[in-house]
Amino acid sequence: MVAYQEGDVLTNGMRMHYYRTGDGSQPPVILCHGFSDSGPCWLPTARALAPDYDVVMVDARGHGQSEAPEGDYGPVNMAADLAGLIKALGLGKPAVIGHSMGGATTLHLCVRYPELVSGAVLEDAGAYEITTAPPAGDAAAAPRPSPLEAWAGRTLEEIIAQGRAATPLWGEEEFAPWAQAKLDLRPQALGVMARQRPPWREAFAAVRCPLLLIRADNELGSIVTPESAAEAARLNPRVQVIHIPGAGHNVRREQFAPFITAVRAFLAG
Repeated sequence: MVAYQEGDVLTNGMRMHYYRTGDGSQPPVILCHGFSDSGPCWLPTARALAPDYDVVMVDARGHGQSEAPEGDYGPVNMAADLAGLIKALGLGKPAVIGHSMGGATTLHLCVRYPELVSGAVLEDAGAYEITTAPPAGDAAAAPRPSPLEAWAGRTLEEIIAQGRAATPLWGEEEFAPWAQAKLDLRPQALGVMARQRPPWREAFAAVRCPLLLIRADNELGSIVTPESAAEAARLNPRVQVIHIPGAGHNVRREQFAPFITAVRAFLAG
């Protein structure tokens, strides 16, 4: 287990919780989790990076121990949350790594606050279409339960067991923080799924720092396709794309060794 301290900052009108491994003497790296996760879901990555970096894991609004205000849960507003945290902690110009929802936050942080980002890594994030329209046909008559409904009334141990059964490629240390994040998720966080995101092509074209886009296998659940990843790279020469096979949407959880190798090489570069 990596040692870390916890704290809170006030940013963008809310209290944001964070976990930090360093004291400011090493280059800062911020880790932004996906929807329904929380900062501690990054602990294996933090442990790998902590010897060389000041790692800050954040709880997004409505997740973990951060506040859950009403209102905007879109990536531009969540990028403003993150910008305020960077300034409040005096992190200067950190590298930022984001998965899924956290990747969208990271992408728009790069676009809206280029002076606050030295480089970015998107784990299966950013370069894909978002739609809130219901599916056509009979499936529209039987909507899927919300995440809160799926985990309602379950204990931590029951959610861990569900995770083990559904994701056999994950390491055992992933399940406890993943399950706790489900119990900590607030209803307001469902606002993440309430509306379309800004056009991703325009966002990638506007990035002004080095950016690594990590994709995996679509047949295993990865959402960034080879075509959209290639288009992101064509739109901006600062964008580098790598493919890590044998993983789906949760690349680091399913292929940690190649994931962390790619991240460390990018950060060192």
